[in-house]
Amino acid sequence: MRRPLAMLIGLAIALPGAAAAQEEHHHHPAPEHLGQVRFATTCAPAVAAAFDRAVALLHSFAYEDADKAFADVAARDPACAMAHWGRAMTHYHQLWDTPAGAGLAAGQAEIRLAQAGAASGPVSSRERALIDALASYYADADSVPPAARALRYSGAMAAAARAWPADDEIAAFYALSLIATASPGDRTHARQAMAADILEPIWRRHPDHPGAPHYLIHAYDSAALAQRGLPAARAYAKIAPSAPHALHMPSHIFTRLGLWDDSIASNIAARDAARAQGDVGEALHAMDYLTYAYLQRGRVEEARRQVAELATLPGLSGGGFKIGYAGNAMPVRLAVETGDWAGAARLTPMAGSSPQVAALVWWARALGQVRGATPAPQAADADIAQLQACRDALVAQHDAYWAAQTDVLLKSAQAWRAAALGQGEAAVADLTAAADEEDALEKLPLTPGPIVPAREQLGELLARLGRPREAVAAFDAALALAPGRLGAERGRAAALQAAR
Repeated sequence: MRRPLAMLIGLAIALPGAAAAQEEHHHHPAPEHLGQVRFATTCAPAVAAAFDRAVALLHSFAYEDADKAFADVAARDPACAMAHWGRAMTHYHQLWDTPAGAGLAAGQAEIRLAQAGAASGPVSSRERALIDALASYYADADSVPPAARALRYSGAMAAAARAWPADDEIAAFYALSLIATASPGDRTHARQAMAADILEPIWRRHPDHPGAPHYLIHAYDSAALAQRGLPAARAYAKIAPSAPHALHMPSHIFTRLGLWDDSIASNIAARDAARAQGDVGEALHAMDYLTYAYLQRGRVEEARRQVAELATLPGLSGGGFKIGYAGNAMPVRLAVETGDWAGAARLTPMAGSSPQVAALVWWARALGQVRGATPAPQAADADIAQLQACRDALVAQHDAYWAAQTDVLLKSAQAWRAAALGQGEAAVADLTAAADEEDALEKLPLTPGPIVPAREQLGELLARLGRPREAVAAFDAALALAPGRLGAERGRAAALQAAR
């Protein structure tokens, strides 16, 4: 081993005097704070600090900057096989999307370079295990489904964690793989709990590590576990404030617990930092969570300003999930949560949107046709047909999670159409089925949650049908999974009053 070196990323070096600082401050950008990472390699000692910084960026999902940082390491030390492992890791966005196209090809090319370097250079058995584990994900991508390859990678990381039980970096990446391969249908959250059991001791040993609190937030991002995630949520942004994603991540827990003011503050900071760094995707991700939180606090004008900003961003495409989801979801949230049914009916999906993202807009359009002052059930048929097409496309892609989520939207739209036609019992049956289907699945760690939970919609429908006691029960169930939602709280209060 040529070096086990620790580096405190973002160490500020003080100038000799206050006068010099005042005169020359414009020459010195704010110090970078990404947290503390210790990652032993056999790479040249001269690139040790740069490698640690690249891993710190990777732990905060700053993928593009991490890729540049690992590329710099590779340029400075061509024999550093782990630099190519790092670049390959930046193309595997475990919690966001599946590498495809150019991203997949780039990841495969880098892991081949890492394997070649491991074959010809003096790498450690630990490094070889990490390279081989990631190679198991990229192998056979044309014939093995991504989910199976993700499980294969997680299994290889489990073996590495057993072989090097004292290595906290291996353990942290293994924990992330557990979260990434957790089944949305497992309401026991078994793999998330396993990950948390690994991460909590790491965080106690290394309180400035960026990955441990980040991945803990993801592990605890569920109604059942969110309270346990508050310490990590309170800490992560302070550990890595130079990473916009670190500033945003606490809002995952704040959203789960209905801590809207905390979520607003978190996402304003993340949005502004992402803008300053030119990270459009991260800025939009924060703006989506911010819009959601503003609406739950009744701050409609501020939510409207966030949505209006979308029109000022040129060249947005719905092709990538992060931008596509936020760009489509924000106008839908605003229209549906404020009951602007005419506005909802006029929405259109962003060009290039994936079926699961476009479905949000077709759902909003259908509701806009049937929930306004003058319902037009037949006018919703075309939008409902588009919803069906989105669901069928996802079924054909064997994307069971998003097919189910889109089916929930489809049942919801059909329910409100039936209600507009005076078919109350059919409407209740459809929305009950939608709520049951939605409640059986945990949301993926990508979004604040459904635009309006189906169980909350069921409460609205039951109240409209003059069944306030049943409506209260539906609102109670909705609030148990999504505390503090303004629509559910207002609906419950009105239903309680009507039941007296």
